[in-house]
Amino acid sequence: MKAAVLWKAQTPLTIEDVRVDNPQAHEVLIRTAACGVCRSDLHFVDGTYPHPMPCIPGHEAAGIVEAVGSEVRTVAIGDAVVTCLSAYCGQCEFCVTGRMSLCLGGDTRRKKGMRSRIVRETDDLPINQMLNLSAYAEMMLVHEHACVRIDPEMPLDRAAILGCAVVTGAGAVFHAADITPGDVVAIIGCGGVGLAAVNAARIAGAGRIIACDPVAEKRELALKLGATDAVDAGAEDAANLIVEMTKGGVDHAIEAVGRPASGRLAVDILKRGGTATILGMMPLTERIGLGAMDLMSGKKLQGALMGANRFPVDIPRLVEFYLRGRLDLDTIIAERIPLDRINHAFATLRRGDSARSVIVFA
Repeated sequence: MKAAVLWKAQTPLTIEDVRVDNPQAHEVLIRTAACGVCRSDLHFVDGTYPHPMPCIPGHEAAGIVEAVGSEVRTVAIGDAVVTCLSAYCGQCEFCVTGRMSLCLGGDTRRKKGMRSRIVRETDDLPINQMLNLSAYAEMMLVHEHACVRIDPEMPLDRAAILGCAVVTGAGAVFHAADITPGDVVAIIGCGGVGLAAVNAARIAGAGRIIACDPVAEKRELALKLGATDAVDAGAEDAANLIVEMTKGGVDHAIEAVGRPASGRLAVDILKRGGTATILGMMPLTERIGLGAMDLMSGKKLQGALMGANRFPVDIPRLVEFYLRGRLDLDTIIAERIPLDRINHAFATLRRGDSARSVIVFA
């Protein structure tokens, strides 16, 4: 099969012939239908975050089950599925207390010394699997707890972006921030995750949704998806403007970029008792904090890995939202491209002037 392989950080991916193994007891073989191109992958491609090489990136995908291991009970051959990088073991303290997105994966990966799930066709060189998925490939071999069955009526190119951007943005709204009707919400960064958060905030009944992004076209997309106001996040007085227009600040600020400046903006625009939720992957050495007066004012700062999702429940519900016309995924997708244009998609991400690129497989 064809896959996009990253041999070294800060170099282009190359399309290679690789071979995927047969599924073991709890594994699922999936024919990839579509995969979103996420900024999280870009962090590894550009070397901001480390990862063993060579590897196949890609983690936001949907496809059709081709084969299952002997112990698989959650999906069957022919099922349409969405994958999610927050594979869960089902047994650790995080899983049994309902915080599945914090699970470290347990035995969802093959143990050291076992045969690699993916090798190069020509010489059996092991290819590392990124984020338990490696979706920039025509096939994926994953643990059954890294995918979930969905309604077969769901278009798979739209379903793909549910697996990261949408479940993260919507999860931040529904779970981590627990936004209630009437809340004033600011979404900082209007890429795939931020736009999903805007849409989810509308579904949750937020009274006011302020979209913050330096790119005018992305602010327009946010307004289409339900934002009530739009602010240029790059403006020098952005924080003061938002505090003034909200008469004191916002109840919730959701940061969906991963830049230090946007994290500071999220904290600066909180009202008394407000909460800032950081979703973006900040540089590993970066710190975002609250001052003494912020703490005395009851302000809170939290992270929310993958939006604190519970993906086996959340993703089917998001599918229903889409099929009922409540969740707008079409607006989030900027382009559909073949696998051999993956480096073009990363170049688009670096510019930051577009929403989601989605790779579609024939």
